[in-house]
Amino acid sequence: MATKYLVKVLEELGLVSLYSSTIDTKLLCIQRFVRLFAYGASTLILVAYLSALGISETRIGLFMTLTLVGDVCISFLLTLFADALGRKAILALGAALMVVAGTMFALFGNYWVLLVAAIVGVISPSGNEIGPFRAIEESTLAQLTPAANRGDIYAWYSLIGTAGSACGMMVCGWLLNHMTKNLGYDEVAAYRNVFWGYAVVGIIKFCLALALSKACEAEKKQAPPVADPETAPLLGDGVEDEEPKKKQSKLLALLPEISKESRIIVVNLCILFALDAFASGLAPLSWVIWFFKKKFDLKDGMLGSLFFTTSIIAAASMLVASSIAKRFGNIKTMVFTHLPSAIFLALIPIPNSLPFATLFIVLRSCTQSMDVAPRSAFLAAVVLPHERTAIMGAINVVKTSAQSLGPTITGILANHNLFWVAFVTAGSLKATYDLGMLAVFAGHKTREERDEEQRQVEEDELLRESEDPNER
Repeated sequence: MATKYLVKVLEELGLVSLYSSTIDTKLLCIQRFVRLFAYGASTLILVAYLSALGISETRIGLFMTLTLVGDVCISFLLTLFADALGRKAILALGAALMVVAGTMFALFGNYWVLLVAAIVGVISPSGNEIGPFRAIEESTLAQLTPAANRGDIYAWYSLIGTAGSACGMMVCGWLLNHMTKNLGYDEVAAYRNVFWGYAVVGIIKFCLALALSKACEAEKKQAPPVADPETAPLLGDGVEDEEPKKKQSKLLALLPEISKESRIIVVNLCILFALDAFASGLAPLSWVIWFFKKKFDLKDGMLGSLFFTTSIIAAASMLVASSIAKRFGNIKTMVFTHLPSAIFLALIPIPNSLPFATLFIVLRSCTQSMDVAPRSAFLAAVVLPHERTAIMGAINVVKTSAQSLGPTITGILANHNLFWVAFVTAGSLKATYDLGMLAVFAGHKTREERDEEQRQVEEDELLRESEDPNER
């Protein structure tokens, strides 16, 4: 009996799905932990490092914006052609760019050199995903995982990444304390050592990308059957009309075909995700950390501990989200878990005491990441398999584009002692996004759900036809 309940608990937590997943799935999760570890460490010090170099808050905000704009261009190109050029190759290239960015930040202090390094390389201003990695990895996970287990795998994929970010901030914070207090490093030298570590993590990720198998590559679309010349119609049945389509350029041939139904869904999602991303851009983790450092004069070690705690809480909440989504569906789980976090975000700047401000940020962390796994599972389910990488990449580009303007606005507000406006506006916009998702997609059925309904109808029809007419 005890074993039965234990297995049930493990199934609810998604551990059974993770244990039974492929080696490639586990490698992708490890890659995400390693990558987010580096992002968490760099996010903790990014604003402080630039400020220590004598750069104003307004220019720091502009720096973040231009970094995100550069990421838009690079990520869009890499994800658009990832399936055709090879997912392993693109992931390895992205890891190499991390190495370049970390090395440049460790060696140089010029604003424009660092900006080029952040744009061409991969530096996360928000502590969240940046670069082509996530879209490619989530598309690959959808390919490697049965539909019934995707929610669990995406939950653990997200949880492991958030845990990586948390560990990166914790380790970075206390290492900085040790370097400045015990080893006598000045602030700039200590920060540069962190970026050397960032480059080393990029090398580790490069090796992990190369370890992936060929099963991670995109599935080839089935070619149409070749007509038998003995039975082909004399007039060709319009074959000549399709001949020009075959003479497209090699570049265009690499682009995936997107169905009409998927386009409509993607447009709606892009509008709503852009609203949420713009709100996230107003309060990225780098600015939130700087807010606590400046307002409450917290040291790096305490900052690392605080945001380690909030990230671990956020990571643990993802497992609860997976269980809720199995019962209430992805959309309702996304909305009703994300909405409270939006409200708490707007309340963070109101208290003048550290305990109350900490309370609001901890309460926010309890639900802020619970929508991540259901959102990924929903997106993977509503588009066709060969569309996933390109569509997920395009949506990430839209989100990053919308997010990019936010840090500059927050930098200007911070420079004029109006930091609180950014938090309140961000929380209000995120609440609007949640209600919009509920209004547009509450009753939407995925392709797999519709296929299952159609299959059930056909089975019922066959059963009725097989019944004895006298019995009917």
